[in-house]
Amino acid sequence: MKFSTKTTYGLRSMIYLAKKWGKGRVSLPTIAKNEKISLGYLERIFSILLKNKIIISEKGISGGYKLSKSPARINIYDIISSLEGKLTPFHCLDNNSKIYCGKNCQCGVTIVLSKVDKAVNNELKNIKLSQILNK
Repeated sequence: MKFSTKTTYGLRSMIYLAKKWGKGRVSLPTIAKNEKISLGYLERIFSILLKNKIIISEKGISGGYKLSKSPARINIYDIISSLEGKLTPFHCLDNNSKIYCGKNCQCGVTIVLSKVDKAVNNELKNIKLSQILNK
């Protein structure tokens, strides 16, 4: 399974916001500068995270972004699935790890793929943003 830079940069940005939790909002240029991410690319990432209610924003001089809830209540699965969409790494499984191979195959591989898929997604759901902060 390979995630795009959108996810890598999104996670780095969410970690940055988590470290600022309770200290007010942070501007996008500040995050871009500190995380060495293109402002334009970060704007697109934050647009997605905002739409999925992972973050909230406020316009104006003291505006900026912050997490929509405590870092202890945000799991990594929600961040990644917001940015990547479908997290099923195998073509013959749907979003619920159900087999939908076009040939109705009985190859046995799908049993393994389904278990791996469920394990990865469950692990991502169990990791909270607060757990990955480099303090």
